[in-house]
Amino acid sequence: MDNKTLSIVAYITLIGWLIAYFSGKDKADDFLKYHLRQGFGIFIFGVILSIVLNIIMWVTGFYMIGYLGLITLILMIIGAINASNGVKKPVPIIGTWAEKQFQFIG
Repeated sequence: MDNKTLSIVAYITLIGWLIAYFSGKDKADDFLKYHLRQGFGIFIFGVILSIVLNIIMWVTGFYMIGYLGLITLILMIIGAINASNGVKKPVPIIGTWAEKQFQFIG
């Protein structure tokens, strides 16, 4: 697979991210590394958001707040669209944070 395809795959859950990381490790360019960082940031954000929402739902009994978990899915779709268009544009909410925090990827 080429780096653009791997960049798109990096947004498809943790399994897709692992496939993109290990498949493109030897031939990774800046574009793939950028989207690997963004995808990993979305994964970490999703895990933290899930934990927080579950605690809120358990404490308050307000289960409708669980729909906020769809934010992670929306971020994954936006990231995949950016990768397919060939742009290095940060995803909303966590994009710039992911760029800074995950410099070790690549």
